Amino acid sequence: MEMPPKSPDGSEKSPQSKELITSNTGSTLCMSSRSESVWTSASRSKWDIYHKPVIVVSVGAAVFLFGMVITSLSCFLPKNKDVYKMCGPAFLSLGLMLLVCGLVWIPIIRKKQKQRQKSQFLQSLKSFFFNR
Repeated sequence: MEMPPKSPDGSEKSPQSKELITSNTGSTLCMSSRSESVWTSASRSKWDIYHKPVIVVSVGAAVFLFGMVITSLSCFLPKNKDVYKMCGPAFLSLGLMLLVCGLVWIPIIRKKQKQRQKSQFLQSLKSFFFNR
């Protein structure tokens, strides 16, 4: 009968059981499931909060204007009329989609910010009353 090897610290536990005991997979999983900003109460600037939707709106507006230019070229330049008629509406729809997504994203972020402020206020009240 073969004995399992002793660990360097002299304990009798097998390496597998020791790995299970010292594993912190649950806490790592919990930390990675939320962004750091939820757990910290540091205030962020408006640009930090709204930079993604502003970029999406800007790119959407630029693509939409590009689509308008391409579509209008089909009226003025008869040489590649079919190409302009196919590409113009595609850029128009893509730009409009990005523009609308960015514009809808901004109120969603505002609502989340209000909910976060209410949650922090309620947490502070709860800790004030229950930690006495």
